[in-house]
Amino acid sequence: MSDLRKIIIDGNEVEVEGAMTLIQACEVAGIEVPRFCYHERLSIAGNCRMCLVEVVGGPPKPAASCAMQVRDLRPGKDGEPPVVRTNSPMVKKAREGVMEFLLINHPLDCPICDQGGECDLQDQAMAYGVDFSRFREPKRAAVDMDLGPLVETHMTRCISCTRCVRFITEVAGIPELGQIGRGEDSEITNYLGKTLESNMQGNIIDLCPVGALVSKPYAFTARPWELTKTESIDVMDALGSSIRVDTKGREVMRFLPRNHDGVNEEWISDKTRFVWDGLRRQRLDKPYVRENGKLRPSNWDEALTLAAKAMTGKKVAGLVGDLVPVEAAYALKQLVEGLGGNVECRTDNARLPAGNRSGYVGTARIEDLDTADMVLLIGTNPREEAPVLNARIRKAWAAGAEVALIGEPVDLTYDYHHAGTDRAALQDMIDKGVSDETRDEKNTIVVVGQGALREADGAAVLAAAQKMAEISGAKLLVLHTAAGRVGAMDVGCTTEGGFEAAIDGAEVIYNLGADEVEISDGAFVIYQGSHGDRGAHRADIILPGAAYTEEQGLFVNTEGRPQLALRASFAPGEAKENWAILRALSGELGATLPFDTLAQLRQALVAEVPHLAKIDRVPENEWRAEPLDTLGNADFRNVIKDFYLTNPIARASTLMAELSAGARARADVKLAAE
Repeated sequence: MSDLRKIIIDGNEVEVEGAMTLIQACEVAGIEVPRFCYHERLSIAGNCRMCLVEVVGGPPKPAASCAMQVRDLRPGKDGEPPVVRTNSPMVKKAREGVMEFLLINHPLDCPICDQGGECDLQDQAMAYGVDFSRFREPKRAAVDMDLGPLVETHMTRCISCTRCVRFITEVAGIPELGQIGRGEDSEITNYLGKTLESNMQGNIIDLCPVGALVSKPYAFTARPWELTKTESIDVMDALGSSIRVDTKGREVMRFLPRNHDGVNEEWISDKTRFVWDGLRRQRLDKPYVRENGKLRPSNWDEALTLAAKAMTGKKVAGLVGDLVPVEAAYALKQLVEGLGGNVECRTDNARLPAGNRSGYVGTARIEDLDTADMVLLIGTNPREEAPVLNARIRKAWAAGAEVALIGEPVDLTYDYHHAGTDRAALQDMIDKGVSDETRDEKNTIVVVGQGALREADGAAVLAAAQKMAEISGAKLLVLHTAAGRVGAMDVGCTTEGGFEAAIDGAEVIYNLGADEVEISDGAFVIYQGSHGDRGAHRADIILPGAAYTEEQGLFVNTEGRPQLALRASFAPGEAKENWAILRALSGELGATLPFDTLAQLRQALVAEVPHLAKIDRVPENEWRAEPLDTLGNADFRNVIKDFYLTNPIARASTLMAELSAGARARADVKLAAE
């Protein structure tokens, strides 16, 4: 039930919810209120006092607008709406005083501080501060913490806003930071001097309003005004987080999150944020041809001619990798099927039903998790497979939702009921059913992971998960781990019988960025990709393609939302856009594909799959239950064993290798009792 209240802010009358804080009401009225500690996705701390406003008829002192609700205001003596002022002399003097106190101990590091140019303290000191200080005592200093290889600390700059503490505790779910001491001796510190273990820790860099927490890999490499900023989509997992790619010249310097309430809110995982050094290493920048058992550099004319010659008159199979945009997958399908071959994107043997979008995507949106009362996880570890999605489930849990897991027991950063590890636990849950009250009154989401679908009985597990969703009145979310998988399935890159059937008897395998598969000896392999990873090592011909930051591409995320990744830089050396390579090869084969530009390709694509034109909108999927079958008796196994090394870009990154080694070392630490 809404509780609308009228309030007058700086002479403007607005009607807002009574539960809103004054700082939120000011935003509704279009009035900016400065803040350091307040953040709309974190709990209210009320400790920086920068957001002070004057409440007319209230206490004779300014009030913290982040900690006072609209319903707490008293109306005027004749019943007129309460009045709030954000620009009165009282407020101006209060803000100047607060800013003066904040700058008492803050060092004048601006010329050498990485936050310079995008620093909240700089901006607000200019807008709301004064140009002098009355403080003549020595400044306080603080010891820097070692938080690991990602976050660099300069704690003398800290203004104790506690945003980092609240994020690590509330969103990431790992309370590794805290504030100790009182008054001038208060400081932010890490628990027992340990480094951060969260795979979302990089978000505290964005949250820090000063230069106390900055990116260690990015430190001293660029200034914000030197960077070209491109809005794009992340492909490190299938969530499709909105990101901004910052480039300097031809090089990607950093990735930052963009706000998207429906997908990632404003958080990204550490792999998403720090994988950029992998875009510079082990790159394929020219074609290669295998001669006498060894790869030698070649040129495009020779490589395409040899590839066309190898494919002519042979049985061809096409494999679509995990990071391939929809356009390239569609072009490969058109090319290979035109030669009478098969194309397959389910290279991990996932039993995803071709043609049934409610089976390989589901019916739930990511944002449905926010309002869920019950979440059932089947064969998945979302903390490793999609850390930002896991944080969303944690938010639902913190709001009172119940979480149950069938699969490997893991630390998800929140409490859950472990219902079992095997198929029998799922069958038992279906047999018991749910009460009418639960079905009718509880909002339930069933999340099924790829670990549940890769085994021989994967199709039966999916049918059982759908059955569980039906009897509990739930929505189903299929959690993918490959960013390109849903889009490739949308355009029909599937073969009856799956991966094994697709390559069975193939004389030539066209491997489009599929680096997670082992191809046995015998077949002639043409590899098209961006990095010298497993696929390139097995190849007879290598055609260098662009990475996800180097070409425009459509991706469809795990909930079925088409998204657009934009080009931020150019591919190195002679590497080309992926769809263009396939178009050129089709010309050599004498089976020219019917498009010459990316726009023409997309027109053909949308004509065949109309929902791909609806960028950033989640299509409704018609529910179609898969036929029930007998479940096996094996335990569910999670698919990701090393979070930091899941794709060729991450495996090329030295930073990801360091993080992976650190995670393994922590896992191997023995307790004293052992």
